[in-house]
Formats: sequence, C-alpha cells, structure tokens
Amino acid sequence: MRVASNWKDYALLDCAEGERLERWGDVVLIRPDPQVIWRGRAHPLWDKAHARYVRASSGGGRWETLRPMPPEWQIGYGPLRFGLRPMGFKHTGLFPEQAVNWDMLAEHIKVLCERRLLTPSDALDKRPKALNLFAYTGGATLACLRAGAHVTHVDAAKGMVQRARDNAALSGLAEQPVRWIVDDCLKFAQREIRRGSKYDIILLDPPSYGRGPGGEVWKLTEELHGFIALCAGLLCEDGLLLLNSYSAEFSPAVMQYLLGKILVPKLGGNVTCGEIGLLVESTGMALPCGSTAIWRGAS
Repeated sequence: MRVASNWKDYALLDCAEGERLERWGDVVLIRPDPQVIWRGRAHPLWDKAHARYVRASSGGGRWETLRPMPPEWQIGYGPLRFGLRPMGFKHTGLFPEQAVNWDMLAEHIKVLCERRLLTPSDALDKRPKALNLFAYTGGATLACLRAGAHVTHVDAAKGMVQRARDNAALSGLAEQPVRWIVDDCLKFAQREIRRGSKYDIILLDPPSYGRGPGGEVWKLTEELHGFIALCAGLLCEDGLLLLNSYSAEFSPAVMQYLLGKILVPKLGGNVTCGEIGLLVESTGMALPCGSTAIWRGAS
C-alpha cells in the first residue's frame, strides 16, 4: 500500500466502529467508513469533534454540528491550498489519500521536463500535457500545474470546476496554463480523439454512478472498459495513465488486468497497481482508502 504520509494540515486521528475521526486543519470531523469493522475508540477527540456525518436509514445522510465551526476553511499540502466545507455524501471537497498520487505525478512531470530540457519560460506546446477527467476539485490538477504541466481539467459538475478554479487561485496557480471545462467526460474524450489530441498524462477518477450536464448516465461497471479503450487513442506511447477507484467492485488487481488488456497490446509499456491509504495516528497502522492502477509507456 502507498500511504499519503506527508500531510501537516490533515490527520486521520483514529478509526473504529464504522467511523473515522479526522483533523482538517483546526476542524475535527467524524465521518462514516463501512470498512472500519473493529471496535475500541481510544483518541480523546472523539468527544470534541466539531461535526459528524450521520447516515439516514433510507440512504444519504446529513451533517450534525456538535461544536461551533466555520462554514468554510482552508488547509494546505505543501504549497497547495484547498478550500473545504461539509458537503453532501459525507465529503469535504478533498480526498487526502490522493496526495500520494499528487506526489507521484509531480515527480513524473519533473522527469519529463528534465528529459525535454524545459525551463519555465519555454512555450506551452513544449510542456507535458495532462488530461484530468472526473477532476472534482482539482487536487491532481494543482499538483500537475505546479510541477510544470499544461493541464486540461474536465468535470461534469459546474460547481466542482469552480471550486477547482478557486483552489488554483488559493495556491497561486490561477495564471498557470490550464483549461477549465464543464462537460461530460466521455463526450469530451470523443471530441479530443476527432481533433487528434495527444496527452502525456491521463488521470481518471470515475464515480461508480453519475450524470453528465446533459443528463448522460454513467455506470462504472458498464462504461469503464470502453472508456479506457477510448483514452488509449489519446495517449502518447511513452505516456502515463492513472486510474483510481473507490468502488468495492474493483480491486487493484482487476484494474491492473483491465489496463493491461487494453493498453499494453496497443501501446506496450507495463501496469502496476495497489491500494492507497492513510496512516492512523492512534495505532500507527494504515487504513486502505482506495485503489490505483498505473500504466506507463516505454520511455
């Protein structure tokens, strides 16, 4: 498991009895996590949390305020800044375990820039090109921008794209080369194929189920194979594709098999996979938080 261990403003303090206890800056939240089946809560902040997300028996849920807290606040990951707030479906606008992928992407882009002898003043068309699909509030977009890439950020939710733009401004990256696009990711990729576009990096973090801005229905189990095959036509042969999933239906090995079956016969290269997670402060053990598979072309 690759663990996001470089956080200062975020900490997974404890997890037990179906919930996580987390510190987001100065705000402590309790959120449900169905995989946390063990018992025993030892951390003193369980009784001092600012809010808890309570699931409803009919589905969904709501935030329950326990102590006064700001409606919105900010945290940082190195030079990157993110605006947070309690959102629907237990989220805050950030998935902290993804920081391990941000670091990997930044290092990959650094290597590409060094290989191409690029400097900050070089033309945009020489920079590594990254396509971030289902891009949410832009954590990976910001990491790629800061590392020197030209990024195309695509999400079907207008509000999420605006939050990503706000995060870029907070991080001092508003003037960096990025295209902010509100669109159905499948339709956008199809248009990019027709345009003959190519990318050095493609990032995919698709939901299990979703709807596009025009009512398009996305079901992960039905759409993912065809979508990866489509993305193969957008990749440079020496590129990188990162597929992330939070769906229990897709283990890391399943995702590795999928990328290996579609990308390797066409583009060569190899595929690695594994879980990503967070260190639990109270136990020193790592909590798995998602799965990632990475295809890398021959360099």
